[in-house]
Amino acid sequence: MAQAYSKALNKSIQIQRILGKVQGEQSGPTIIFIAGMHGNEPSGIFALSEVINSINHQRLSINGNLFAIVGNIKALDKEVRYLEEDLNRMWTNEDMNKLGSSDKSSSTKETQEQIEIYTLLKEILSKENGPFYFIDLHTTSSKTIPFTLVNDTLLNRRFVSQYPVPMILGIEEYLDGPLLSYVNELGYVAFGYESGQHDELSSIDNHIAFIYLTLVFGKFLKKESIDFDKYFNLLSHTSDFSRDTYEIFETYKISENEKFKMNSGFENFQRVSQNQELAKSDQKSIKASEPGRIFMPLYQSHGGEGFFVIRKIPNFFLHLSTLFRKVKFDRLLPFLPGVSIHPERKETLLVNRKIARFFAKQFFHLLGYRSKHHDKTHLIIKNRETHSRENEYPSFNLN
Repeated sequence: MAQAYSKALNKSIQIQRILGKVQGEQSGPTIIFIAGMHGNEPSGIFALSEVINSINHQRLSINGNLFAIVGNIKALDKEVRYLEEDLNRMWTNEDMNKLGSSDKSSSTKETQEQIEIYTLLKEILSKENGPFYFIDLHTTSSKTIPFTLVNDTLLNRRFVSQYPVPMILGIEEYLDGPLLSYVNELGYVAFGYESGQHDELSSIDNHIAFIYLTLVFGKFLKKESIDFDKYFNLLSHTSDFSRDTYEIFETYKISENEKFKMNSGFENFQRVSQNQELAKSDQKSIKASEPGRIFMPLYQSHGGEGFFVIRKIPNFFLHLSTLFRKVKFDRLLPFLPGVSIHPERKETLLVNRKIARFFAKQFFHLLGYRSKHHDKTHLIIKNRETHSRENEYPSFNLN
């Protein structure tokens, strides 16, 4: 059987696709944690194992079902990010259509992992009761405070705003094929959590705290059944801006065969100034185009993004965004010059690139639209709110 090894704990545990499952006697939510989508990120696996063992040992009263799913088993066993293809970049519509194809020419060692995860998730959605919560547990190659990565829907934002860690919006605009973007397309609450650097012991502790908070926020566990304040305070004290919300506005994509090297010394969320050198590409300097905070600088051999740059979103604009989306202000967009509804997908708009110059990208973000694809004449933007299953979820509070 495959194993996952933690350098922080100097310990190995045996792993299989379902790391653990806890089934309550009372009806309730179905919470699905996924850990180890990248094989060099075992922290979440050890944290989930600890939490599930503790719940079973204490015989806590629970509602609903908890699943702990292991991602890239083969890569975890080899202690590498992936073997042939990044498993967390294989969930585009095109990729999913290929899963049902008999053509094996494009298959990689990660394809079977993907098929097994997809089959399992499909089975859970068909057999278990909702509401469903999907959480992908990760760590980073650089030093970092804990944070959440959230596809920008009001449903996601309301649930994730309960955590005392920074929330990062807009990752779906810069990454192709993450698993949780695929799940979000189905309308469920789904987001990522990064607990710290890959091999730090604190990353496991931060994962454990986050898992317990999730189980309370999702109404799987009662707040009184765990030391809630301990876990909440642990995370809230990891930064001075634990309640802030940020947006990604820049990234550096690494090309095939490019020799990219991040400058040493950067930590996640560190401030950077305009024109500050961040990295080198084939010995050429890469500089920040605007001031902001460096986000997920790449300090490992595998990865398609060298770094991101983020900036804080003022609360005023978050509230304005909520208001615009609730009143469905976006229905007026097709009446603007140069804006039309996509002929095949009603949640997608085509924006003439000449017209788009007069509308800041942030304006479309306010309304829930994120751009993913471009052509020579049009910007293609998609509304994340369209598929949201708002009516399937309760209000999110601890009272």
